[in-house]
Amino acid sequence: MEYVSRVPRPPLDGLIDDLYYLAGAPPYARLTLPASPAALLVVNLGAPFRIRAGADIETTEYADGCVVTTPSRAFEFGYPAETRSVGVHFKPWGPAPFLPMPAAELCDRPVTLEQVWGRPAVAELRDRMATANGPHEMLTLLEDELMRRLGEAAGLGLVRHTSGVIAAAGGAVAIGDLRVAAGVSSTHLAQRFKELIGVTPKQLARSYRFTATVLAINPAGPIAWGSLAGDAGYYDQAHFGHEFRAFTGLTPTRYVEVRRRFLREHPGHVLDSWPLPAD
Repeated sequence: MEYVSRVPRPPLDGLIDDLYYLAGAPPYARLTLPASPAALLVVNLGAPFRIRAGADIETTEYADGCVVTTPSRAFEFGYPAETRSVGVHFKPWGPAPFLPMPAAELCDRPVTLEQVWGRPAVAELRDRMATANGPHEMLTLLEDELMRRLGEAAGLGLVRHTSGVIAAAGGAVAIGDLRVAAGVSSTHLAQRFKELIGVTPKQLARSYRFTATVLAINPAGPIAWGSLAGDAGYYDQAHFGHEFRAFTGLTPTRYVEVRRRFLREHPGHVLDSWPLPAD
């Protein structure tokens, strides 16, 4: 697959980790994406793809693209034989200035790009990208569209700062301390997080801690699960296992088996750092 990415210009860089272009044959027809402290916007330029946001939710097809706010559980992408898209990897609070609805309405419920920006605007953007001169021009078109749509979001400063503290601590932070430092009530802080990110500060902290722990795993070698759980601040291995199932749908040992399969079957693949085979 071809993958091109870059960080956008200010002020978008305070909301977005990177803009990306992805094209080619996916390594697997279905990929599971564990929950992480990030959000996603996809402008689809190829055949439709499918998303299943949890075992209790039906698979939905997306033709024009989609918006996925910070999830609380794993979700599954179903790819066509050849995929082509341009997208945004947002910071958790990043989508808020571009959404016409509270992020809480989209938590674990991805929507089409058309539902967010409207059919005419999305059709025009996709047409312009389809005739662009390569990936870098496509990324510029998306960046310009985001700059044009950048709006205000009440409470964004509070949520962004508090989320930054959570991220810097790898999720290992007392939520009560965050409230005191921000000078607001726990209810107010939770409401703002739900409105702008879709999850509460506690849920976001759990996601950051889990992600940092998983990225520290070396699937190629032996894993001391007890030490790993203790170093990450989990009460015990049972608590650690519960978090693993909540965020991936897998047990820790099964996760490593699946991760090893990806590394074995597609060494050095552009997508080998986070998605998991679902086939």
